[in-house]
Amino acid sequence: MSTPAPASAVRTAGPSWWSMTVDRLKVELKEFVRSREQMIFIFFFPMIFLVMFGMIFNTDDLYGTGVSFGQYFLAGMIATGIINTGFQSLAISLSIDRDEDVLKRIHATPLPPTAYFAGKIAQVLVVSVVQNALLIAMGVGLYGVEMPTQASQWWTFTWVFLLGNAASTVLGIATSSLLRNGKAASAILTPVVLVLQFTSGVFVVFTQLPGWMQDFASIFPLKWLAQGMRSVFLPEHFEAAEASGSWQLPMGALMLTLWFVIGLVVSVRTFRWLRPEDR
Repeated sequence: MSTPAPASAVRTAGPSWWSMTVDRLKVELKEFVRSREQMIFIFFFPMIFLVMFGMIFNTDDLYGTGVSFGQYFLAGMIATGIINTGFQSLAISLSIDRDEDVLKRIHATPLPPTAYFAGKIAQVLVVSVVQNALLIAMGVGLYGVEMPTQASQWWTFTWVFLLGNAASTVLGIATSSLLRNGKAASAILTPVVLVLQFTSGVFVVFTQLPGWMQDFASIFPLKWLAQGMRSVFLPEHFEAAEASGSWQLPMGALMLTLWFVIGLVVSVRTFRWLRPEDR
């Protein structure tokens, strides 16, 4: 007759990677909902801009193209919303968490780093989906924006949205480690994002910008995000009004992928769990 193993010898299975990731996602979403500043920045700022610019530049025939400004501007606001959520907001929040030793405490727990970042990325994706849904609803309700009717357009929206989120998220993680501290993060990143918005065809029609500004914007992902979204929400004939006479979707996919790879490499090599003075 065998002797039962002592209780100390009985091992219980630990939580799986997936369960830890889901739990981390829940924590991230709760923290986001409880942060009024983040909620206002992510949700209400783009909505306010959509209303204000739509009222100021209210026209149903943008430069003789037969496209309303609301239709054009919605595509740009969706693109900049992705950048704001994945790049700017994430970089600032990570910098603040590092300053307040939140990252240090998380790193000391059994939570795998990959589960932590997966939870962060999933939270950004969920928030971005909600943000885009609100912007599209406002565009349809206030400006009569017509939704895409072809499956190919929705496929373009899907891959531009996912690739844009991936690139902006890893760039946000990478930038958080390059910033000296959380206090300076907002002051540094806000002007950077504003410059990109004004040069990437978000607030101003891209072809109305000087050539050197167009060349400058073409280096960065926001221009390609905005152009990709315009290919979804604007009629086919507007393609001829683009700077190159084309939506340049293959080039957009290449540039967003390139920025994703750059952000991923920098994140892996430079991410810090501790404040600089603690190392």
